[in-house]
Amino acid sequence: MVYDLVTAERVRHLLADRADVVERKMMGGLCFMVKGGMCCAVSGRGGLLVRVDSEAQPRLVREPHVRPMVMAGRPVTTFVRVMPNGYRTHAGLKKWVTRGVDAVGALKAKPATRKRAPATTRRRAT
Repeated sequence: MVYDLVTAERVRHLLADRADVVERKMMGGLCFMVKGGMCCAVSGRGGLLVRVDSEAQPRLVREPHVRPMVMAGRPVTTFVRVMPNGYRTHAGLKKWVTRGVDAVGALKAKPATRKRAPATTRRRAT
Protein backbone atom coordinates (compact mmCIF):
# COMPACT_ATOMS: atom_id res chain seq x y z
CA MET A 1 0.00 0.00 0.00
CA VAL A 2 1.33 3.44 -0.92
CA TYR A 3 1.49 6.19 1.69
CA ASP A 4 -0.40 9.44 1.19
CA LEU A 5 1.88 11.71 -0.88
CA VAL A 6 -0.16 14.84 -0.07
CA THR A 7 0.16 14.26 3.67
CA ALA A 8 3.89 13.58 3.28
CA GLU A 9 4.28 16.93 1.52
CA ARG A 10 2.31 18.68 4.27
CA VAL A 11 4.57 17.17 6.97
CA ARG A 12 7.65 18.04 4.89
CA HIS A 13 6.44 21.65 4.75
CA LEU A 14 5.97 21.80 8.54
CA LEU A 15 9.50 20.48 9.15
CA ALA A 16 11.18 22.50 6.37
CA ASP A 17 12.84 25.01 8.72
CA ARG A 18 14.71 22.30 10.61
CA ALA A 19 18.19 21.22 9.54
CA ASP A 20 18.06 17.96 11.52
CA VAL A 21 15.28 16.22 9.57
CA VAL A 22 15.92 13.11 7.49
CA GLU A 23 13.27 11.23 5.52
CA ARG A 24 13.39 7.44 5.25
CA LYS A 25 11.11 5.00 3.53
CA MET A 26 10.38 2.27 6.02
CA MET A 27 7.49 0.24 7.44
CA GLY A 28 5.50 0.75 4.23
CA GLY A 29 5.49 4.51 4.62
CA LEU A 30 7.65 7.59 4.84
CA CYS A 31 9.31 8.29 8.20
CA PHE A 32 10.51 11.69 9.31
CA MET A 33 13.54 11.41 11.57
CA VAL A 34 14.50 14.34 13.83
CA LYS A 35 17.85 14.25 15.61
CA GLY A 36 18.14 10.59 14.58
CA GLY A 37 14.83 9.53 16.17
CA MET A 38 11.60 8.79 14.38
CA CYS A 39 9.26 11.74 14.92
CA CYS A 40 6.35 10.67 12.75
CA ALA A 41 5.55 8.63 9.66
CA VAL A 42 2.97 8.80 6.94
CA SER A 43 1.78 5.21 7.03
CA GLY A 44 1.07 3.02 4.06
CA ARG A 45 -1.72 1.46 6.14
CA GLY A 46 -3.41 4.83 6.52
CA GLY A 47 -3.00 7.63 8.97
CA LEU A 48 -0.05 9.25 10.63
CA LEU A 49 2.16 7.47 13.17
CA VAL A 50 3.36 9.92 15.82
CA ARG A 51 5.94 9.38 18.55
CA VAL A 52 4.57 10.27 21.98
CA ASP A 53 5.65 9.93 25.58
CA SER A 54 4.69 6.45 26.80
CA GLU A 55 3.03 7.91 29.90
CA ALA A 56 0.88 10.26 27.79
CA GLN A 57 -0.19 7.58 25.29
CA PRO A 58 -3.22 6.28 27.27
CA ARG A 59 -4.59 9.83 27.49
CA LEU A 60 -3.89 10.61 23.83
CA VAL A 61 -5.71 7.53 22.50
CA ARG A 62 -8.90 8.90 24.06
CA GLU A 63 -8.74 11.88 21.68
CA PRO A 64 -10.93 11.70 18.55
CA HIS A 65 -9.41 9.89 15.55
CA VAL A 66 -6.48 8.47 17.57
CA ARG A 67 -5.73 4.78 18.04
CA PRO A 68 -2.92 2.89 19.71
CA MET A 69 -0.22 1.75 17.32
CA VAL A 70 -0.01 -2.02 16.99
CA MET A 71 2.95 -3.74 15.36
CA ALA A 72 3.05 -7.50 14.85
CA GLY A 73 0.02 -7.85 17.12
CA ARG A 74 1.65 -6.00 20.01
CA PRO A 75 0.84 -2.47 21.18
CA VAL A 76 3.60 0.12 20.87
CA THR A 77 3.38 2.51 23.82
CA THR A 78 5.61 5.19 22.33
CA PHE A 79 3.51 5.78 19.18
CA VAL A 80 -0.10 6.47 18.27
CA ARG A 81 -1.89 6.19 14.93
CA VAL A 82 -3.81 9.35 14.02
CA MET A 83 -6.49 8.78 11.40
CA PRO A 84 -6.81 11.32 8.53
CA ASN A 85 -9.71 13.24 10.12
CA GLY A 86 -7.39 13.99 13.07
CA TYR A 87 -5.01 15.99 10.89
CA ARG A 88 -7.33 17.19 8.14
CA THR A 89 -6.67 20.84 9.00
CA HIS A 90 -3.29 22.57 9.06
CA ALA A 91 -3.67 23.21 12.81
CA GLY A 92 -4.48 19.53 13.44
CA LEU A 93 -1.44 18.29 11.53
CA LYS A 94 0.82 20.87 13.15
CA LYS A 95 -0.35 19.77 16.62
CA TRP A 96 0.58 16.14 15.93
CA VAL A 97 3.90 16.85 14.22
CA THR A 98 4.86 19.15 17.11
CA ARG A 99 4.00 16.40 19.59
CA GLY A 100 6.27 14.03 17.67
CA VAL A 101 9.15 16.54 17.59
CA ASP A 102 8.73 17.19 21.32
CA ALA A 103 8.74 13.46 22.09
CA VAL A 104 11.97 12.96 20.11
CA GLY A 105 13.51 15.93 21.92
CA ALA A 106 12.76 14.27 25.27
CA LEU A 107 14.65 11.10 24.29
CA LYS A 108 18.13 10.44 25.56
CA ALA A 109 20.77 11.15 22.95
CA LYS A 110 21.75 8.10 20.98
CA PRO A 111 25.42 7.16 21.32
CA ALA A 112 27.41 7.66 18.15
CA THR A 113 27.80 4.40 16.32
CA ARG A 114 31.34 3.38 15.60
CA LYS A 115 32.04 2.15 12.12
CA ARG A 116 33.66 -1.24 12.09
CA ALA A 117 36.99 -1.69 10.44
CA PRO A 118 36.86 -3.90 7.37
CA ALA A 119 37.55 -7.55 8.07
CA THR A 120 41.12 -8.57 7.36
CA THR A 121 42.02 -11.82 5.69
CA ARG A 122 43.80 -14.27 7.92
CA ARG A 123 46.60 -16.41 6.65
CA ARG A 124 46.81 -19.99 7.66
CA ALA A 125 49.92 -20.98 9.46
CA THR A 126 51.79 -23.70 7.58
